[in-house]
Amino acid sequence: MKLNDNIIALATPSGAGAIAVIRISGPKAIDLATPVFISKNNKDLREQHSHTLHLGNIVDGERIIDEVLVSVFHGPKSYTGENTIEISCHGSPYIQQEIIQLFVRKGCRSAEAGEFTLRAFLNGKMDLSQAEAIADLISSENQASHQMAMQQMRGGFSKEIQELRQELLNFASLIELELDFAEEDVEFANREDFKNLIAKIQQVLKRLIDSFAVGNVLKNGIPVAIVGEPNVGKSTLLNALLNEERAIVSEVAGTTRDTIEDEISIDGVGFRFIDTAGIRKTEDVVENIGIKRTFEKISQAQVVLYLFDASQLQHGDLKSSEINNQRKRVNVGQLKVEIEKIKNQFPQKPLLVLANKIDQLTAEEIDALQNQIEGLKVLSAKTGKGVEELQQKLLQFVNTGELRNNNTIVTNTRHYNALLSALEEINKVQDGLNHNLSGDLLAIDIREALHYFGEITGEITNDDLLGNIFANFCIGK
Repeated sequence: MKLNDNIIALATPSGAGAIAVIRISGPKAIDLATPVFISKNNKDLREQHSHTLHLGNIVDGERIIDEVLVSVFHGPKSYTGENTIEISCHGSPYIQQEIIQLFVRKGCRSAEAGEFTLRAFLNGKMDLSQAEAIADLISSENQASHQMAMQQMRGGFSKEIQELRQELLNFASLIELELDFAEEDVEFANREDFKNLIAKIQQVLKRLIDSFAVGNVLKNGIPVAIVGEPNVGKSTLLNALLNEERAIVSEVAGTTRDTIEDEISIDGVGFRFIDTAGIRKTEDVVENIGIKRTFEKISQAQVVLYLFDASQLQHGDLKSSEINNQRKRVNVGQLKVEIEKIKNQFPQKPLLVLANKIDQLTAEEIDALQNQIEGLKVLSAKTGKGVEELQQKLLQFVNTGELRNNNTIVTNTRHYNALLSALEEINKVQDGLNHNLSGDLLAIDIREALHYFGEITGEITNDDLLGNIFANFCIGK
């Protein structure tokens, strides 16, 4: 794409609304807007100060298209670093397109996805990681993802990487200087100080790399699978967690034959709950497909909730006072076997065992049940009892300490891969120092580490990388 022409795009979502904002950026943005904007006070836009607002009409010849509010920004003090005009018009799709087409006829080009932010990056208004954070900010759906995007957009991550890169660059310069005096056998870079710096860089890189596990789930929402036998209340629990009738609830076993998913935010952290088909032996082909998908969802989930119906426990397992003899019986021993199967099949996943329908048990029966199953949580999805406690337990699976302390959390896969590569090169430098390698050999690995640091902030980049990053942006940003 050309980066020295004038571009235009709708900056607000398409469709009808109260207002819409149309953005124009480029060297002649203000010149192009001047002849088609008739100010209420007969002002010439070219003579107005930056960051000012002006009321008037957008006209096409003698025809008034709309009464608008025009914002004027002079480069480099604008989002893109170029002259920029933003037109706030009425939100009719017809009006939006009439204004855009008018400027296209006057010499503007329709902007590509992310082109405004790309120009901001190329004009030095932000680095590459900050530009990527803007896309994350736009797509943030909960407090956690919003906070991480804001922290990165303010440059917290960039600053940390740039400081490490600068310190390494200073030592690299001394190492390179030694190469110029190789015959004189002089040492400009103190090897002990260099070892301390390498240890510091390793520590920071490992912390950032470890944060990706937390950041990735916080950014995308933590998938939680609700599993168990048919008719134990999985769909009722989903509805209770979402506080809406999202899933069909029926006394008929096997009602849920496919997975149902929905998201909520708990204390600012996004959770994606997955109601699965009941696990049982059945001849029903469709239900078997649903059960197969249940195990697929368990493998994809971060947390598994195993739900059973406490009111169905077999007489003798508990000190039961009244049990409906028509109900199916389940004993605790069989229950433990089923729980162990899930644990053995998915050993790395946190598993919460939940006893549902405790509203049908006495306090004595509940205490006896909790004594027999370690870590058991009890609730009644129907009445809502214990649901809030479950939500708080889920939050404990997420290490939000770094988030609360405003520490840098890596959420971008590209950054994560670059950090892994940088750490690999830094480890090579450490090995070289430990084996007293010559400066010319150390310099090779140092340059590689610097390269990966530069990739994160965009100091080292290429057109393909920029194309891939900004292609994921929305039009108009």
